[in-house]
Amino acid sequence: MNKEAIYCELLTLRCRRGDQAAWQELTEHWERRLFYFVRRIVGNEQDAWDVLQQTWIAVYKGIGGIRDGRALPKWLYQTARNLALMKRRSKHPEEIPQVVDEEIPAHGDDESISTVDVERIHQALDQLALAYREVLTLHFLRELSVWEIAEVVGVPPGTVKSCLYYAKRALRKLLEEMSYGK
Repeated sequence: MNKEAIYCELLTLRCRRGDQAAWQELTEHWERRLFYFVRRIVGNEQDAWDVLQQTWIAVYKGIGGIRDGRALPKWLYQTARNLALMKRRSKHPEEIPQVVDEEIPAHGDDESISTVDVERIHQALDQLALAYREVLTLHFLRELSVWEIAEVVGVPPGTVKSCLYYAKRALRKLLEEMSYGK
């Protein structure tokens, strides 16, 4: 068991026992991560704060149901995602996020985009389809595995792999267009 898994296990146990310091620690540790993730889904800062507040209420009410504290990160992201999607649907009922399940070419293009500045990456992320934003945010910025992402978004791991492939291509294309448009 790694250090993060042990930390999540202990933090979950403390929260389930009603330890107020643990609740403070939980929100401090996860607030920025969840906010960033939710912000990529809902599209604006105010809605993201609203969803985050709803997320903390749901977490407070539901943490007693977590039997394996190692599942805390996935559960937090699932809870935040579900609430963010409800918020987004209320404002954009015609939009239904879909994860595209397409065949991944045999020789995937996996070049690094680390040389591109962070501001442009955030701008480009905001232009991607919702399903692509979700998987890229969870994979690169939150460092969840393909299997953990599959659990959060409710699709098979193969679909997540496919979506990551196409999302990286779309992001790379947007970043290139932004570079040429300087």
